[in-house]
Amino acid sequence: MSSTAGQTIKCKAAVSWEAGKPLVIDEVEVAPPQAGEVRLKILYTSLCHTDVYFWEAKGQTPLFPRIFGHEASGIVESVGEGVTHLEPGDHALPVFTGECGECVHCKSEESNMCELLRINTDRGVMINDGKSRFSKDGQPIHHFLGTSTFSEYTVIHAGCVAKINPDAPLDKVCVLSCGICTGLGATVNVAKPKPGSSVAIFGLGAVGLAAAEGARISGASRIIGIDLVSARFEQAKKFGVNEFVNPKEHDKPVQQVIAEMTNGGVDRAVECTGSIQAMISAFECVHDNVFIITLIRLNLDFFFELEVDKFITHNVPFSEINKAFDYMLKGESIRCLIRMQE
Repeated sequence: MSSTAGQTIKCKAAVSWEAGKPLVIDEVEVAPPQAGEVRLKILYTSLCHTDVYFWEAKGQTPLFPRIFGHEASGIVESVGEGVTHLEPGDHALPVFTGECGECVHCKSEESNMCELLRINTDRGVMINDGKSRFSKDGQPIHHFLGTSTFSEYTVIHAGCVAKINPDAPLDKVCVLSCGICTGLGATVNVAKPKPGSSVAIFGLGAVGLAAAEGARISGASRIIGIDLVSARFEQAKKFGVNEFVNPKEHDKPVQQVIAEMTNGGVDRAVECTGSIQAMISAFECVHDNVFIITLIRLNLDFFFELEVDKFITHNVPFSEINKAFDYMLKGESIRCLIRMQE
C-alpha cells in the first residue's frame, strides 16, 4: 500500500488557464481515487495535436482551467474500491478510449467504442460522481479526455488504464497510448491491407506515419503518402512510404492523380487528418471505395515489430512543456517526449 493512498497529493501540473495561452506550472491538489478509479504517477507524457486543438479552443466550447494530456506512461500509486486488475506499483498506460468490458460494444469484435468510456471531449469531470479530482486553492480544474497527463499525478477511470510489462521502457511506450495505436491499429486491424497491395495514407503527422508503419508491417508494396507539406516526405520514408503526392502541386483533384498513378485506384486508403475533403478524396481514390478513417483498434502483438524511437523527435523537461507546443505548431515534431522528473 502506498504511503499516500487515501490522501490528497500536492504536485506540479501544467495548467491551461486560458485558451491559446502558455501553460502554467502550478502546484495543484489531486484527490485520492474513488470507486473504480486509479491514481497514476506520470513519468513521461507527450504532446498530441488533439491537445493543441482543444487548447486553442477555436472550434469548440472553451472549458478552462484545464489540465490537458492523454499520451503518457506511469506507475499506479493507488487504486479505488473495486479495482482488481491493477495494484500499486504496476506500470501502466492511460487510454482515453477505455473499455468497461461489459457493454455490447466492448464485447463486440467489430468495435471498441465503449458505451460508458468512449471519448467525450466536453466532459471535464469524473464519471463516478461528476466532480473533478484536481483543484488549486479550492478551485476545481477540469479534466481532459479522462486522462489529464500534464500532471505529476492524475486520477483516471480504471477502464482507461492498461497494465503493461514492467520491462517495457516507459520513455518509449509512452507514445503508444494514442497516436501510434490510432494509425497502426486502424491499418492493421481494420483496413487489413494484403501483402503486395497498395495503400494511400492521407496526412503524414504522427497518426499517418503510424498508419504507414502498419501498412509496411502488413506487407503493402506501394505506400503512397499524401500531405500538403512536402518537407514531411523525406521523413516519411523511414516509415515505409515510398511514393508521395502533394495536392498543391497538381492542377487536378488528388484522387484523380492517385487513380492515374495506380491504374484505377489503390487497394486501401487511410485518412488521418480529420478533413472532410480529405475523407472524400480518400474514398474516391480507392478502386473499390474501401477506406478507413483512423480509430483506435490495436493488437499488441505487432509492437515487437515497431521502431518506436523514430516517432520521438524531441525531448524536453516538464518545466519546458510549452516548447513542445512550439515544435508542434511549427510542424517540426512528430512526438515531443516530456520528462516529468527532471
